[in-house]
Amino acid sequence: MNIKGKTTLTFDCYGTLIDWETGIWDGFQQLLQTNNSKLMRKTCLEAFAEIESTVQAQQPTKRYPEVLQLTHKLFANRFALKTSPELDRRFGNFIPFWPAFPDSADMLRRLKAHFKLVILSNVDRISFAGSNERLGVEFDSIFTAEDVGSYKPNPQNFAYMMRNLRCETSNILHVAQSLFHDIKPATDAGLNTVWIDRQGLVDGGSWGATAKIDNPPQADIRFSSLREFTEFACKALQGLIL
Repeated sequence: MNIKGKTTLTFDCYGTLIDWETGIWDGFQQLLQTNNSKLMRKTCLEAFAEIESTVQAQQPTKRYPEVLQLTHKLFANRFALKTSPELDRRFGNFIPFWPAFPDSADMLRRLKAHFKLVILSNVDRISFAGSNERLGVEFDSIFTAEDVGSYKPNPQNFAYMMRNLRCETSNILHVAQSLFHDIKPATDAGLNTVWIDRQGLVDGGSWGATAKIDNPPQADIRFSSLREFTEFACKALQGLIL
């Protein structure tokens, strides 16, 4: 893969730029504390991954805050925890409070000097606007599940993005953490991919809030952080890396 031939970087947001696992875990705290629950973070995130992906597949036009509300309710039911509509709504509206990864804002600014930056995200416009304030960069294009009417990994999301970008597939590099939501469907769509392995899966890390995938796809290249990828990209553009 020759990064010099790329003009556009398309990004997943949650899990790649925004630390959604910390946000999800923080969002569960009121439910857990109210019920004096001792559920561990790993258990909560794995249950979230299963429930959320099922809700998205079954109700693809539901806005993401509503997906999260229902996920919270079903999560509580699974573990026999007492919830309420108020707690469910609070969890669904917590997205703007999810923190950015420490390297996201600075690295995006560096990359914007060399590439067009695009978001393809599994949320709604309002929720992403709140997160974008934490990222501090103006994206050239933003495509959300709300725009498409489905959630990744549905191939419609990538088809919608590529149709609206009007950009040659060979000029695009998709950058993402999730093998399930992004690397697999992006590869199937013919895109080159960069896997930001935030969870350290290659070193035996947990899948966390990301649904597991059998026979994971092979990304074109892997990095452990956005900073590591950015350093590589800048050196490649300077001819320091072949």
